[in-house]
Amino acid sequence: MKTVLSGIRPTGNLHLGNYFGAMVNFLKMQEIHRCFFFIADWHSLTTHPDPKMLHVNVTGVLSEYLACGLDPQKATLYVQSEVPEIAELYLLLNMHAYLGELEKTVSFKEKARQNPQNINAGLLTYPVLMATDILIHNADFVPVGKDQEQHLEMTRNFAARFNYKYGVEYFKMPTAYIYGEKDLIKIPGLDGSRKMGKSDGNCIYLIDEPKIVEKKIKSALTDNGPTGENTPKPECIENLFTILRAVSEPEVVKHYETLWDSGEQRWYGSLKKQLAEDVIKLTTPIRERINNIKNDTKYLAEIVESGTVKARTNASKTLKDVREIMGFKSFS
Repeated sequence: MKTVLSGIRPTGNLHLGNYFGAMVNFLKMQEIHRCFFFIADWHSLTTHPDPKMLHVNVTGVLSEYLACGLDPQKATLYVQSEVPEIAELYLLLNMHAYLGELEKTVSFKEKARQNPQNINAGLLTYPVLMATDILIHNADFVPVGKDQEQHLEMTRNFAARFNYKYGVEYFKMPTAYIYGEKDLIKIPGLDGSRKMGKSDGNCIYLIDEPKIVEKKIKSALTDNGPTGENTPKPECIENLFTILRAVSEPEVVKHYETLWDSGEQRWYGSLKKQLAEDVIKLTTPIRERINNIKNDTKYLAEIVESGTVKARTNASKTLKDVREIMGFKSFS
């Protein structure tokens, strides 16, 4: 059985894009792999989050992922800051990271350019912390997006450098988790853009109330309608059909595909109404579970405690091995 690791930043709520992208695949992973899913609260410190909101955000993210189906009996769920072994391994790996390579990291250069008043050491060594998260469980696979591929490559560099320096074959060379073509359902934004994203304000969140879902979909970008039979759909209309295919029954999709292909006019209102109904049908039980879990502090505490024990057991072994390899010996 292979080990898979994925981190979740406690920033914002899950939207349909997250659900049909990472979330659906996480549910598949936990059935066939040894999975570690963690909330990366230390990672969020580079932007100095509001201390009053940090725990609130962690609780919200944990509740959402549990509500979507992550199973603590099948996967290890934990909060990064509850596993102190990560901090020590981060320190040890920092001794094997060089200033030049860290300064060349694309994400560091981009964030330093965007926020020149906040170029902190945590931002510079961010790739080392990401590597630590992966290597402390000696993960085989890491689900990553295009923007994180360089960090995964750096993780392999740190692992190889450690192995070479100490003459061991201890750390694995983690690779990107490769999704099947059918697994990559990309949900577009409601503003006609190709991607649903929090920063673009074009999302339908899993916690959105029905009225909000209806309002968002009603205001989604459209055109003037088909200009004839079997004409190509403009991007804004194809976007709505993409969401429809994800949330609606095949016969519903076929109905609206037929209307488009026939060149008929004045049915966008019906399409949006149907789309809203089907999105609400999908999200309502998830939203209700999120709220129930979020308010059950005892249950959340039990989940975090259980996940912490499993994560620390694994992390402690790795840290013990690394300390011994590097020459640290106990006097007791």
